[in-house]
Amino acid sequence: MDYPSFFEIAKKYKVILLDSYGVLKNHKGLIEGVQQTMEFIRGENKIFRVLTNDASRSPRQQIEKYIEIGLPGIELHEMITSGMMAKQFLEQKVTHGKIAYLGTDNSADYILQSGLEHIPIRDVDLKNTDDISAFVFLDDEGFDWNSDINKTVNLLRRKNMPVILANSDKFYPVNRYDVAVATGGIAKLVENMLGKKFIHFGKPDSQMFMYAYERIVENGPIDKKDILMVGDTLQTDILGGNKFGVQTMLVLSGNTREENVDLQIRSSGIIPDYICRSILE
Repeated sequence: MDYPSFFEIAKKYKVILLDSYGVLKNHKGLIEGVQQTMEFIRGENKIFRVLTNDASRSPRQQIEKYIEIGLPGIELHEMITSGMMAKQFLEQKVTHGKIAYLGTDNSADYILQSGLEHIPIRDVDLKNTDDISAFVFLDDEGFDWNSDINKTVNLLRRKNMPVILANSDKFYPVNRYDVAVATGGIAKLVENMLGKKFIHFGKPDSQMFMYAYERIVENGPIDKKDILMVGDTLQTDILGGNKFGVQTMLVLSGNTREENVDLQIRSSGIIPDYICRSILE
């Protein structure tokens, strides 16, 4: 099937919002040719932002990683992460006690810099939880999948408190054909078990889009019709963009593959404004 050119569509918009994994990079590293696309976006004087559900690194660490894999030039204000949104919420809303978490120590060191002590779920004493005031799902690594997830369930059964999900992705690709369970998938399992709804950050929820939009219009008026969200996943990138009221482009270089794109759109009911093979052509 012939798909339209990303370059021709992008010319119509003043702002390009780009997902990270599956659009700019994949399990192998930087997608070959992305450097030229970014040069095109800058050469056309487009405003761009990278919107990622990765909560394992700070924006500065994300940029450093891109430099390491061959894509320099992304500035700090151009990188927006779900970890940023979760961090701001915790700083504003959780003012006492300890924050328990499921994830890596590295992600905790960034997101949980709220002045409060944070403690991994493995070190929580379920017989003494009075001083735990919030719980955060941070990452899909850094814990024992059997004992620590069970411990998380039992902690949240026993105590009502804010529960924050820093990364809404349910899975992520590890090669061309296979995926791994992401933080959002773990949190969804626990939500269903407990019959509770946690506080979600990251696409498809609107906080990242609103944050990006509010900062962009500080430099001059931009209508939402002049913004294009580019992503590889219907349930996060495209649904999030549709809900926020911007135009959306699904690319087939990541989670969504050409051989099943029509089936996924029909079964999900999530319809992008455009479908392109990638941002490379």
